[in-house]
Amino acid sequence: MGNCSSGYTSNPPPPTTRPPPPSQPNGGGGGGVGGGESHITILPSDADPPPRRPLPTGNGRILGRPMADVHSVYTFGRELGRGQFGVTHLVTRRATREAFACKSIATRKLVTADDVADVRREVQIMHHLTGHRNIVELKEVFEDRNNVHLVMELCAGGELFDRIIAKGHYSERAAAGLCRQIVTVVHACHSMGVMHRDLKPENFLLLSKDEDSPLKATDFGLSVFFKPGEVFRDLVGSAYYVAPEVLRRHYSAEADIWSAGVILYILLSGVPTFWGGMS
Repeated sequence: MGNCSSGYTSNPPPPTTRPPPPSQPNGGGGGGVGGGESHITILPSDADPPPRRPLPTGNGRILGRPMADVHSVYTFGRELGRGQFGVTHLVTRRATREAFACKSIATRKLVTADDVADVRREVQIMHHLTGHRNIVELKEVFEDRNNVHLVMELCAGGELFDRIIAKGHYSERAAAGLCRQIVTVVHACHSMGVMHRDLKPENFLLLSKDEDSPLKATDFGLSVFFKPGEVFRDLVGSAYYVAPEVLRRHYSAEADIWSAGVILYILLSGVPTFWGGMS
């Protein structure tokens, strides 16, 4: 749920020419740091202090763990991204001044049992995969009365999607280096019993703005645990990257490999693999 969405999406392909800079920063799960200014209000010396936020009590209905106030640990900065279920912000840990990305998922939008199960599974999978150098690390999880907050490492380089747009396409050598990291992620996920199911350039973040920045996979909102030979029938993923067997509703972990191949094609050419007027 890096973009805080689930199900099958039909996203436009990377354009072959660079669009004008967006007025708002782009951001995925880990979130790249976009533009924007901080606005600070200075109160007069005799002004009353701001009201204290009431501390949450009891267990949260989504994760079933004791509720906690994320704002007592982190200060929230500018918005990095927005999706169907929530918003990602730049946050700073009060004790250390370290910067992270925090995806806040609105619990009021989790209305079905499947919605709740998706969030629980996303948290479980991110904990399960934590420690891999090419996967965004989940640092902490909070739940309060209104949101589930996923605090993750900050990827300041933004999305691979935006880097492709800026460059047009990659050389074979550069594309091979990126593809090696993508395939490493697929292998790591599959060896740990996880199928991503939504691999695309928007779901790979760059740790920094450096040309040779490492990639970090994010957005495990559609991911599932699987067993060898297990077949899935639910239609998920994104247009241009989804494998044919997913559209036929009879697929397994190999569908991730198809998506990785599509990303490689786009890295080399700057255009999608397939064009057509039919949905």
